[in-house]
Amino acid sequence: MLGHRCSRARLPTAHWTSTRALSDRPPLGDRPLRSFEDWSELQLRRAEVGTLIDIFSQYGSNRTQENSYKLRETLRRPVPNATVSSLLAAGAHFGHATSRMNPNFMPYAYGVRANSTVIDLDHTVPLLRRAANLVRAVAYAGGQILFIGTRADLRQIVKSAAGRIGKQGYYISDRWIPGTLTNTPELYSPQVAAETITIPDLVVLLNPLSNLTAIRECARCHVPTIGIIDSDADPRIVMYPIPANDESPQTAEIVAGILSIAGREGLALRIEEDVMKEEADQADIDDSFWDRVEEERAATGEESDEDAVGEERDRNLGGDEGQDYAPWDKREMAVNGDGKRRQGMHSNKQPQSQRFDY
Repeated sequence: MLGHRCSRARLPTAHWTSTRALSDRPPLGDRPLRSFEDWSELQLRRAEVGTLIDIFSQYGSNRTQENSYKLRETLRRPVPNATVSSLLAAGAHFGHATSRMNPNFMPYAYGVRANSTVIDLDHTVPLLRRAANLVRAVAYAGGQILFIGTRADLRQIVKSAAGRIGKQGYYISDRWIPGTLTNTPELYSPQVAAETITIPDLVVLLNPLSNLTAIRECARCHVPTIGIIDSDADPRIVMYPIPANDESPQTAEIVAGILSIAGREGLALRIEEDVMKEEADQADIDDSFWDRVEEERAATGEESDEDAVGEERDRNLGGDEGQDYAPWDKREMAVNGDGKRRQGMHSNKQPQSQRFDY
């Protein structure tokens, strides 16, 4: 009985050994081809794989590792336009519990999942683009843009967003001091309040519910506001709402990055227009200068360069009928103020019997 058990125990070992030997055998594509049959089998496999790729490529996705969305790249280098996939990856569609949902937020709600409100990102994307167009227009007009994010995880976000706009961008990351807009003489000084512009042209709030005082002061000073509105907030508290998750730092990074890039584009357009205007003004100054020079020449009776060149050409071509003359080259002839011809460095006179065809 013991020997029978030992013999039966050796059977699985032998079977495992043979199976492993077969699995360790390299496939046809990895081992070298040793016969004409191996080569024919390899060609047949390649043809089958190519046929399957041609058939199913139109039904599959064109996403690869190179063109697929990566959230870390958006956080480091913001993109100018938002997509639904980027907002989904950032968790912008997560709202609060249904018991906390504001009734005025209903148009921006997609549905309910696990007693939580799901925000409709199909409304978020166009509203975010509208806000970006507003930021671009304000920066183009030379306005000042203020970013407000008073949470600890929003401090670096608002600082980076204001830095992208340059001198027209400002940020508040600690807390909003009451009276910053409505009581500037007491907060600063009467002289500073009278000589310095302390009211921005646009305010962007990344956590508006924590800065209701700032929103009220902006409303009193007629300052337009942009804010990330969650499902527990009323979209009417800001002038340009962006329905999204206001507790997600990734969502705030995407929104602030898109708005700041739009502001930088507006600033670049303004600089380009200023440069073009300066060039046009300089061209007008040059044209007026040369017009004045021509008028002075006409008043003194001096001939212009074109008239002198024309007379010189007529004088040289008006000789004897039977004599050939070489045409004058404008590049080799210069005319001074009194209408006399001067030869250039390469203006060697050609023989009259030689004719050039231009």
